[in-house]
Amino acid sequence: MSRPHVAALGGGTGLSSLLRGLKARDLDISAIVGVADDGGSSGRLRRELGILPPGDIRNVLVALAEDESLMGRLFQYRFADGDLSGHPFGNLILAALSQVTGSFDEAVREASRVLNVKGRVIPGALEHVRLWAEREDGSEACGETRIASGTGACRRVWLDPEPTAHPEAIAAIADADLVLLGPGSLFTSVLPHLAVGEIAEAVCTAQGLRVYVCNVMTQPGETDGMDAVTHLDRVLEMAPGGVDVVVVHEGPLDAAALAHYAAQGQEPVGVDADALGARGVRVVAADIAEADRVVRHSPEALADVLEPLAREGAAKRAAVSSAYPA
Repeated sequence: MSRPHVAALGGGTGLSSLLRGLKARDLDISAIVGVADDGGSSGRLRRELGILPPGDIRNVLVALAEDESLMGRLFQYRFADGDLSGHPFGNLILAALSQVTGSFDEAVREASRVLNVKGRVIPGALEHVRLWAEREDGSEACGETRIASGTGACRRVWLDPEPTAHPEAIAAIADADLVLLGPGSLFTSVLPHLAVGEIAEAVCTAQGLRVYVCNVMTQPGETDGMDAVTHLDRVLEMAPGGVDVVVVHEGPLDAAALAHYAAQGQEPVGVDADALGARGVRVVAADIAEADRVVRHSPEALADVLEPLAREGAAKRAAVSSAYPA
């Protein structure tokens, strides 16, 4: 039996952490990465060179690299002084490759070869976009940085202009045994993918198992006060019927860490399994948080939960293929 194919959609640290766990398993991985980042080094290179933001792509490349030691550290090395201050070396490599090859897409492929990436890294789109969000109070914010640094929960997001999806991203979702949404910032990492109509449609029609991995903690400026049901509702609004399984954390969290997070306006995402089930999804609850002072997903624990779901998705697609042969 061939390796189950996983298509993971996201961005930021959540996607990178997820992939570090999955790459150690016998899985065929496609990482679909958002291109709306406008902060830090990515924002500077985007404005100055006109390239797509490389930061999230760089992090995913390193996360999927077969050996993250020297070359991975080199890609993540951040200059501290001079005109290059704040730029990670990997961002500059991707910028240079984009100029040399004439294509950001080709730059990602070449960097994948340099790092001997286990899987494929695919930009969700190849056009410049701006991410917009509307908050619950009706106010609007433009740009990932302003959205995340604002106050109050968001209600919806959209891209301006709405880009054409990367054809390889659509193909990866259609071919996937497991389609993953999250973990990661709901409004700036996960939902921007679904703001691309073609990607939302691909998720809704995918024959593999569609899984939403809910965050462990709320996020200021995005999901203040939101429980797991509200997280899921926002996903389903953009991809109706596009989730089969919701993975949530169940287990103790470090008390000192919770106090630290509470001081920053963050709290554990509340989970009502019955309410989630009423949305027509299966709920998988497991202890998937790291056992330390930083409340985030454990790559290994998450992989333990997701690998069996990938194999279940493969069996589901095989059954469909048998019932409806081409």
